Amino acid sequence: MKRFAISPEPFEIAPLRERLLTNTAGAYASFEGWVRDHNDGRPVQGLFYESYRDLAEAEGERILEEAMSRFDITAAACVHRTGELALGDLAVWVGASAAHRGPAFDACRWIIDEVKSRVPIWKREKYAEGNQTWLHPDP
Repeated sequence: MKRFAISPEPFEIAPLRERLLTNTAGAYASFEGWVRDHNDGRPVQGLFYESYRDLAEAEGERILEEAMSRFDITAAACVHRTGELALGDLAVWVGASAAHRGPAFDACRWIIDEVKSRVPIWKREKYAEGNQTWLHPDP
């Protein structure tokens, strides 16, 4: 089963979390990124995410494989949305499980930072004043 996915549709977190739970895991950490109403002092009305899906999923899998070897975790997964997203929509989810909380938190943070830096996903912000701007990578 793939650990990284690009999803053009909204997704449920509970089944993703359930995939990470094992008898060897005593901890679970996650990150959720939502569409907010501002960026750099400008009011935002929504976002559009686009990706080169095959390349994005391959790079995402590499990141999760690296996380598995870099951190003492039992499992990790990530899903990133594409398409039109409204304010408050879930844009990205990362989860990691481990025997202890420290590695789960550390892996989760590292994964989202690497995904935002390396995965070919582009974000177009739609501003209240009517214009739009493409952003990538996310700082």
